[in-house]
Amino acid sequence: MYIFIIILITFIALLLTLTVLLQSGQGQGLSGGISGNTAANTVLGARRTSDFLSKSTTYLGTAFLLLCLASNYFIERPSSGGSIITGSGVTRPAPISSPSAIPVEPGGN
Repeated sequence: MYIFIIILITFIALLLTLTVLLQSGQGQGLSGGISGNTAANTVLGARRTSDFLSKSTTYLGTAFLLLCLASNYFIERPSSGGSIITGSGVTRPAPISSPSAIPVEPGGN
């Protein structure tokens, strides 16, 4: 299921790229808005009807976001019950329970 979602995300990303690149520009960009010779509608954003490309950009972007979030639930995780932080690292030696377990050098005190 995870592979299918990744393929679908890739396909939607390609379609989203195409729809964004096919849209016409909204105006002169930042340089035109800063110069001060634009009308108030352009600075504040003129209301225009939504065309097919802008609606499809919204729908594809929403689908992309939701599929990326949903793919997190289908990732195969290891079946160990512990945390990665507590499960890895240097293991501590077992505590010494009796003094007879301490090695003694021959000829030493």
